[in-house]
Parts: sequence; C-alpha cells; structure tokens
Amino acid sequence: MTLRVVADLGLCQGHQMCTGEAPDVFDFDDDTDQVVVLVEHPDESLRPQVVAAVQYCPAMALAMEEE
Repeated sequence: MTLRVVADLGLCQGHQMCTGEAPDVFDFDDDTDQVVVLVEHPDESLRPQVVAAVQYCPAMALAMEEE
C-alpha cells in the first residue's frame, strides 16, 4: 500500500503547523494563504512526520489515505 496525502483547501486556515511537522511534504503559499502538498505520495520514512502534521492541523484540513 502507498501513502497518499490529501489537503482540503476549503478547510485550510493557514496555521502552517504542517510545514513545521513535515517540511519535506508540505509548503505554504503566501498568496493564497493555504497549504501546498509538495509530495502527494511521500516515502514511508516520512510517515511519522505526516501523521503528526495531520494530527496537529487545527483546521483538520489534512488527511492520509492508503492506496
């Protein structure tokens, strides 16, 4: 199974917690004030960081899916 990262831009409030938890996976677009998913299918080694980013997102705008 492959890990897939999903961001709901309608929910994103620009807190940027995700960029602190998983900077290799998430970035932030200052123009739109929203998260940017840099790597939709991150390496398994990044799973702990992605889990933390999803867990600590105040807007609950991030999700992980197994494909």
